[in-house]
Amino acid sequence: MTIRNKDLEQQALKDSLGAAMKSGDENAIAMALSTFAEGVQQNVMDEFKTYQQTADVSILAKRGVHQLTAEENKFYQSIITAMKSSDPRQAFTTLPAAYPETIIDNVMADIKETHPLLAAINFTNTTILTKMIINKQGAQLAIWGAINSAITEELSGAIGTIDLTLCKLSAFMPISKDMLLVGPAWIDAYVRNILSEAIAAATEEAIVNGTGLSMPIGMNRSVADDVVVTGGVYPLKTKMVVSNLGPVTLGAIAAKLAQAPNNKQRPVAEILMLVNPIDYFTRVYPNTTIRALDGTYNYNVLPYPTLIIQSTAVTVGTAIFGLAAEYFMGIGAGSNGGKIEFSDEFKFLEDQRVYLTKMFGNGRALDDNAFILADITEMTAAVLEVAVNNVVKTKEQTA
Repeated sequence: MTIRNKDLEQQALKDSLGAAMKSGDENAIAMALSTFAEGVQQNVMDEFKTYQQTADVSILAKRGVHQLTAEENKFYQSIITAMKSSDPRQAFTTLPAAYPETIIDNVMADIKETHPLLAAINFTNTTILTKMIINKQGAQLAIWGAINSAITEELSGAIGTIDLTLCKLSAFMPISKDMLLVGPAWIDAYVRNILSEAIAAATEEAIVNGTGLSMPIGMNRSVADDVVVTGGVYPLKTKMVVSNLGPVTLGAIAAKLAQAPNNKQRPVAEILMLVNPIDYFTRVYPNTTIRALDGTYNYNVLPYPTLIIQSTAVTVGTAIFGLAAEYFMGIGAGSNGGKIEFSDEFKFLEDQRVYLTKMFGNGRALDDNAFILADITEMTAAVLEVAVNNVVKTKEQTA
């Protein structure tokens, strides 16, 4: 008898979803989303049946089943009623309600709990917004005096906007007839799981590599005011060669990040470093792991506060250094979106129907100096200098 390892199965589905998002193939993304959703649905149904038999409240916490607000309960009840209809397509056209904002808040919380990059940046629920005003010149000093033409001209280039309706993310959700019997709270857990993984997979890829064409602008792209955008695509940044993570190198990186727009400066309290898992273990880990006098090892030890995050979205051989708070990413249901719709784009089993939901958002670095694209192909194991009787000797950090 074969024993299922649900955690491994779920991780494999997440990996497939992430790979599909990175490929950019719309059909592959849709199929990976649907396959992932089927796996989530099966797990929810299994846990619901176990809960019915055992009344074990720990199952609720594990699955993330919440006590719904009155608005959330009403929303899901209307969705369930429409799904049970003999003509769900028609039933859904009469549903005016989009996701309550609290559902999107819960999705964002779920994402931040499991995805460190999205927890580190300025990741915001923008459900009720269409545009976000940003300061393009870093720290802006207040000006005393009369509002005259000179001041107006000085401030005219300081304000920018991010259109939050330009980028659309679609998620497919197959729902079986049995699923409709579990109730709103379990449907909510299913929907949030699908949305959180779909948003996280697509958003992380876009935050790192997005071209700006119908998607966010990635950290690896130049957003300078004079940058040449060709066909809606922003160019890649010029790579900075980083061969080690010593004080001089990190100091140079921090100094570059401290250069805010308009010849201003800003403090750098912590550096964000994004790196592919392969590079982390072959290049970064040997550079940041030291052996203590008691024989134990300490890892991620750097001469300046640095948050190292592994991300498969980062290309092997490169890394991104930056200021996490200077990347804005807004996502939400949108003023005209957030509805769950009947979809016949994919046909599966007879006892389940496929539904589609659309989210809107956008993201970009708030200025061009906030992130550095680095070439780390020359990075090797660090060498420590040790003074013995006033004579400087060297030894491998990993020795």
